[in-house]
Amino acid sequence: MADNNTNANEAQELSELLQIRRDKLSALQEQGKDPFVITLGNQNIHSNEIAERFEELEGKDVCIAGRIMSRRIMGKASFASIQDRNGRMQVYVRRDDVGEEVYMDFKKLWDIGDICEVTGFVFKTQTGEITVHAREIRLLSKSLLPLPEKFHGLKDTDTRYRQRYVDLIVNPEVKDTFEKRAIIIKTIRDVLDDMNFVEVETPVLNVIPGGAAARPFITYHNTLEMEMYLRIATELYLKRLIVGGMERVYEIGRIFRNEGMDIRHNPEFTSIELYQAYTDYHGMMDITEKLIYECVLKVCKDTKVIYQGTEIDFSAPFKRLSMLEAVNQFAGVDFDSFKGDDNAARDAVKAMGAELKGTESWGDCLVVAFEEKVEDKLIQPTFIYDYPVENSPLTKRKPSRPELTERFELFVYGRELANAYSELNDPIDQRERFVRQAELRAAGDEEANMLDDDFLTALEYGMPPTGGMGMGIDRLVMFLTDSASIRDVLLFPTMKPLEK
Repeated sequence: MADNNTNANEAQELSELLQIRRDKLSALQEQGKDPFVITLGNQNIHSNEIAERFEELEGKDVCIAGRIMSRRIMGKASFASIQDRNGRMQVYVRRDDVGEEVYMDFKKLWDIGDICEVTGFVFKTQTGEITVHAREIRLLSKSLLPLPEKFHGLKDTDTRYRQRYVDLIVNPEVKDTFEKRAIIIKTIRDVLDDMNFVEVETPVLNVIPGGAAARPFITYHNTLEMEMYLRIATELYLKRLIVGGMERVYEIGRIFRNEGMDIRHNPEFTSIELYQAYTDYHGMMDITEKLIYECVLKVCKDTKVIYQGTEIDFSAPFKRLSMLEAVNQFAGVDFDSFKGDDNAARDAVKAMGAELKGTESWGDCLVVAFEEKVEDKLIQPTFIYDYPVENSPLTKRKPSRPELTERFELFVYGRELANAYSELNDPIDQRERFVRQAELRAAGDEEANMLDDDFLTALEYGMPPTGGMGMGIDRLVMFLTDSASIRDVLLFPTMKPLEK
């Protein structure tokens, strides 16, 4: 009962605060001072620039604009802290400088959270704090909702994700994360552009969802009277461009997968996929290494990064192990010793404690053994290469080991960060693998690939030897900003609506 009374009192108090703010807005509007009719500001500098250029700007007029984050109201003079995109600046507001009427509005009708503009000269207070001495102040927008309480702030993660706009206002480190995200994406573009890659855009609405093993979102096109799918990957369209002779292409874009949600998965996320003709998966390892290395240096200024208390060293070259070597090293099982013997492979995996359906092949079992005994031990950046053909339907076979494919995944902190192939360019082999995937889909595997006839037609025209790589931008940002959850690096993560 006490909790109910407390909640009721808090709700009543909030309701009164909201009404007070609306009353203040009404008072301003009645005086012809409606802040919402102002369409243009005069801001010409930001807080950090004033601090960095103080010796040059001391005594000179500037115009800053931002949100009032704190105030110390006194008799004829007051102090306030104004927050803009780059930080905070103290302002000194004196009645004799701005005028009695404006000063009274500032004291009585303005609130913390309001957005204002201050024009005045730069000086230092007796305590040495850089400050703008206001000659003019102007209210640009009224905040009708109070910001979270000063000392406890906005800590609840659910509310932070739902109201990212408030999170950005009261938690400055959050904005830093997203500015670093922008730097990472720009760095990736810069590196690939310097390597003569061409950035392209491919359809988000697909007739056939292909290029990955994932469940798609289904929508409906009214004019065409047909179901369409939000893309689950950009791969098949980008490879069509390789067929067309573009040779080096990449796309950074949103991907949609109708799957579960956890600290590493969101239904929509951002990936980079790139394809280069006349190279293979070893060439993709080199590019992947370079992209990540450049991003780490740009954002972290060092190759060593602390992620969730663990030091990760992104110095090149990254460690490289075949999947067979990794399982032998970490699980103590030599799958090569019973190559092709499905029963022996299943027995080996069952001995590890893994559950099987009983129909798994040697290659399926190798993957299960890797996932069960190896994956979580790959803390430092490690390329795992030469995957079984069973779980790599778009990958070229390894000439010396046709049961394996020229594929790698990059693991960091026990998590997959990038996936790459020597791309399968044999249309006959590709059709056979698509047929196998279609059989799996018919048997109930909703993540199996669909058969894409147009893509097969493209391959029949001839695709040169090609290397391709895909990497999750969000996961890379997580590592370089020490973010525990993917929701921390998405401005507006998918959330279940609150019940009214």
